[in-house]
Amino acid sequence: MPPAIPIATYRLQLTADFNFDAAAQVVPYLKALGISHVYASPFMKARKGSTHGYDVIDHTKFNPELGGEDGFARLSAALKQNDLGLILDFVPNHVGVHFADNPWWLDVLEWGPVSPHAVSFDIDWDQLPYRARGGVLLPILGSSYGQALERGEIELRYDAAEGSFSAWYFEHRLPIAPERYGDVLRTIVREAGAEESAAGRAMLALAARYRGLRHPNRIEAPALKAELRAIDGGADIIARGLVAYRAGEGPTQTLALHRLLERQHYKLGHWRLASSDINYRRFFDVNTLAGLRVEDAGTFEASHSLVRRLIAEDRLQGLRLDHIDGLRDPAQYFQRLRRLIRSAQGAKAKPFYVVVEKILGEDEKLPKFGGVHGTTGYEWMNVISQVMVDGNGLDPLSEIWRQISNQSPALTPVLRAAKRRVLETLLTSEFTVLARLLARIASGHYSTRDFSGDSLRQALELYVLHFPVYRTYLTGAGPTAHDRALINATIERARVDWFAADEGIFDFLRDALTMDLLKPGRPPHGVPRVRRFALKVQQFTGPMMAKSLEDTTFYRYHRLLALNEVGGDPAAPALSAERFHAMMQARVHELPHGMTATATHDTKRGEDARARIMALAEIPGEWTSAVARWKVLNAPHLVLDGEMRAPSATFEYMLYQALLGAWDPKDTSLVARIQAYALKSAREGKQETSWLNPHAPYEAGVKTFIDRILDRKSAPEFLDALDTLAQRTALIGALNSLGQATLKATMPGVPDFYQGTETWDLSLVDPDNRRPVDFTEHAETLATVERPDWDALAQVWQDGRLKLAWTRHLLRLRNEMREVFTNGGYEPLAASGPHRDHVIAFARRHGRDAVVVAVARWFAPFTQGGRAWPRPESFEGTIDCAGLATELGKDKLQLPALLGSLPVAVLKAKAATGATRASRRASVRSHS
Repeated sequence: MPPAIPIATYRLQLTADFNFDAAAQVVPYLKALGISHVYASPFMKARKGSTHGYDVIDHTKFNPELGGEDGFARLSAALKQNDLGLILDFVPNHVGVHFADNPWWLDVLEWGPVSPHAVSFDIDWDQLPYRARGGVLLPILGSSYGQALERGEIELRYDAAEGSFSAWYFEHRLPIAPERYGDVLRTIVREAGAEESAAGRAMLALAARYRGLRHPNRIEAPALKAELRAIDGGADIIARGLVAYRAGEGPTQTLALHRLLERQHYKLGHWRLASSDINYRRFFDVNTLAGLRVEDAGTFEASHSLVRRLIAEDRLQGLRLDHIDGLRDPAQYFQRLRRLIRSAQGAKAKPFYVVVEKILGEDEKLPKFGGVHGTTGYEWMNVISQVMVDGNGLDPLSEIWRQISNQSPALTPVLRAAKRRVLETLLTSEFTVLARLLARIASGHYSTRDFSGDSLRQALELYVLHFPVYRTYLTGAGPTAHDRALINATIERARVDWFAADEGIFDFLRDALTMDLLKPGRPPHGVPRVRRFALKVQQFTGPMMAKSLEDTTFYRYHRLLALNEVGGDPAAPALSAERFHAMMQARVHELPHGMTATATHDTKRGEDARARIMALAEIPGEWTSAVARWKVLNAPHLVLDGEMRAPSATFEYMLYQALLGAWDPKDTSLVARIQAYALKSAREGKQETSWLNPHAPYEAGVKTFIDRILDRKSAPEFLDALDTLAQRTALIGALNSLGQATLKATMPGVPDFYQGTETWDLSLVDPDNRRPVDFTEHAETLATVERPDWDALAQVWQDGRLKLAWTRHLLRLRNEMREVFTNGGYEPLAASGPHRDHVIAFARRHGRDAVVVAVARWFAPFTQGGRAWPRPESFEGTIDCAGLATELGKDKLQLPALLGSLPVAVLKAKAATGATRASRRASVRSHS
């Protein structure tokens, strides 16, 4: 049986081309590598052709493109045969909508607010302007509504098998409300001239009998459809009569279809309207992903039914919960989830592993959610980068960036500008919902009715702009002390930027956000509205921060791309060894079993590309000179058109860093990969171009520039210079990577390995990092390094076998010393000597069993600036491991002997009896 707490997890990206059966074939290799749990991407039924699985359309079924129920059974059998557990990446927050495949969404379009599934979606039915009846905006049109209608792109069709009418816009199905069937049937029979036929009379009688169906009636409507379906010859009449609604054939038909569509529970619109008029909660700004209201008990039960079954059958040992910041009340969600798990397990209840996707700001703690072991590890990925990067080089890099960007290297102004751009474009509609709700609350009592809607919107905007993290975690009962302090501090920062008359508007906003408006003795305000506002703000600030920081600022601020990672701070300082040790000691006693990641499907670049770019902080002077020379060499390749420069100076600087990270002259797809990366980066940055408003000349200019500088015929001198520097940063990057992998595998937490990263990972942002992995080659390579010769592997480090062998070495040790790594403490080990700052050393200990870990860093002095693999004698100093006996002795370990031919060392050790008692006493004191 796999352990309750994973020894190590391995992320597999399931697709139609890598399905359940393909994953089952990989299981023996993962077992040999030392993995204990497969961590699978979402495998519930997703949109056809999905490459990621997050566009779930039915939580109750397996994805047929992955092999369905039978395919999953084969994967499950392979896992059990190899004693591996399974962790599912589960998506509770949203589902895929539009098109014609989500039964819940189609039912809502047909029946509107009375649909039993309407409660599952967060729709503001009354928000659409200039409309007599409520509805949901569907921003699916590629042109204006009028153009789409007049071109005949919207077509009314009849499904004879169902007895139902739907409008279709290409692949999008738009069910017609049953209360409109009578009007449709009368028009069709008249248009077909079939009033006197038996079928025509039957249809008219049916329309008359159901004339009272003016509001949706879910009991009568199925009978209506069944009778319509049963009319002999009815389908032929409908086929002839539908011409009455054939828009584009004439103004009468176009107007008839328009009037029919205007009487539905939806309103069709151009896709650009989504940013300003959409009235259903989305996942971020993705129109085709609608938020789920899992706070509704029925929605929770239905969407978790398959998960419940898999837990009951012991075919699922853990969950990774996607985007918990999108949930209205995460605390309530986890309470329900714990009850579901216990109920599913029954009398055989045992530990179940749960981690959450959560981005934590600096010094932010994960709220204490019941049954949650920790996060998916983005924060620890950035901690590893910060402790490995050479802090002495960050100030020079900041100065380089200041000169190139002509702005301060401070991050706050860049993030603030990005937030404004996102508010003005991508998330305007969601923000408008909040602003209107706040104004409605204010108008509900005479003491606050003078706060104008415009002033309230401006005050709320300042609050959002200054809000420093992803969200607060208020419940219906109100805020915690931490959240109250966070709201108060943000209100005060917003107040500083307010230049109009205050007159209590920020006090009112604060009391609405904290729900203090509902306290006894306060002027009465509508309880549901205040609670809805406060809790919906929390659901908004998460996407707001994500789109502003990860998907905008990270593509504008390029001091050192290695620090531009999900959950990170691009302007962050280096982390001292002492601070790192303190964080690890705290982790042991807080959430020791959360994941530790170094690459995920969401990271902006592969872990080894990041490690290479990190090397620039060790050679900032040479980097500065290189960039200056490259800019001169590549100036003729720039595309200039009036004031347009493609790429911009800052984007050009970013491209050079990206090239160093991904550089592989043997990769024939490199140019195409860089082109795709550049296009995404430019649009995400939202400066010269964007997804909403692409600037074709600029994008074409960037593409041309890349074509020219990566063509040996046009840029031979630049490519030679790039290759020379890339070889040096690649060597330092490889050394960084070994240290990164070692820290991940030995520090507190569960190490997670993203598919393919056990060898060199030079991928760029998705979809580049979701390319297929050749597991057959990996398995064959693993077999060749069963007894690794570290000296020999270090000499040919470029082929990736060194990283693969070292990864297996680390995982074997974790398996052998399971208790040490799962439940052991963390003890910093002091380094002394000339190179003490170049080494991070610590011990993990459980009882008498222990492991000593040493990781070198800042390699430029030991590698001739990246020109030669470091020799053991290059390092001078000792590690004090008093009380621990290793194969190299005890007390003080000499660095040359400890590190050997690798820049990392992991040694088994035994603690003296007295030291064990002292360690236990320290652990008790720390826990208490």
